[in-house]
Amino acid sequence: MSNQPSPRHPMYDDATETVREQIRRFCAAEIEPHGEAWEEDGTFPRELYLKAGAAGILGLGFPEEYGGAGGEILYYCLAREELSRCGFAGVRVGLMAHGIGLPPILALGTEEMRQRVAPAVLSGEKIICLAISEPDAGSDVANIRTAARRDGDHYVVNGQKTFISSGMRADYYTVAVRTGGEGMGGLSLLLVEKGMEGFSQTELKKSGWWTSDTATLYFDDVRVPAENLIGEENHGFMGIMHNFNLERLGIVATVLGATKCCFEETARYTTQRKTFGKYLREH
Repeated sequence: MSNQPSPRHPMYDDATETVREQIRRFCAAEIEPHGEAWEEDGTFPRELYLKAGAAGILGLGFPEEYGGAGGEILYYCLAREELSRCGFAGVRVGLMAHGIGLPPILALGTEEMRQRVAPAVLSGEKIICLAISEPDAGSDVANIRTAARRDGDHYVVNGQKTFISSGMRADYYTVAVRTGGEGMGGLSLLLVEKGMEGFSQTELKKSGWWTSDTATLYFDDVRVPAENLIGEENHGFMGIMHNFNLERLGIVATVLGATKCCFEETARYTTQRKTFGKYLREH
């Protein structure tokens, strides 16, 4: 990857450029020397979460009162853009899964839930992911079938989720479930925790992004405490849609970072490769 600075845009002030350089230094020291070996191993050390937390990368764009580093949504995008430039997409996907798993808790969860979950996630001590997609429902969330039935002080959850990023590593799962009737009006969000009886995962093999663990989740009469309801019952659809907006913005930043890397590497290569007696850039 080229370490040449990107052209300065008027919206970037000195603070944002400092953040950008800090992320690049982190990638150069902690990811790039090991990325190839991690890809072959199909995983990366959990310690990387702690290092990213200590460096403040996991907290970019998240509130300081919950252990975040603060900053506007621009910082959220900077993290994804710069982590994409180092070329190891699976590491980025795994390391930044909290970017879609944590926002619903901060936006809709109780203060007790936010204080219990967010600081541990943003420090890298715990891992959280988002579980929406199912074998027959992805972005079409109105067709979600995983059901949660209220039983006293618990919800009893049954169903499956699939293609879940960080589904094996995660400690916390922000799960979309059906608590009411058909359509978008019967959806809720629950915080499911690893180790709950009846909850299991299996790893999915992929053709790329090997370091990003991807899993299918199984819920077999999983009893989830009612206080783990995120927001109001049957009002989860808008929370999911709001989260999708942020997720898609993050995808744009990710693609931008990867595109910059491709452009810079191509430009560099044209100054090194010769054909017909000339450097490529001279043709």
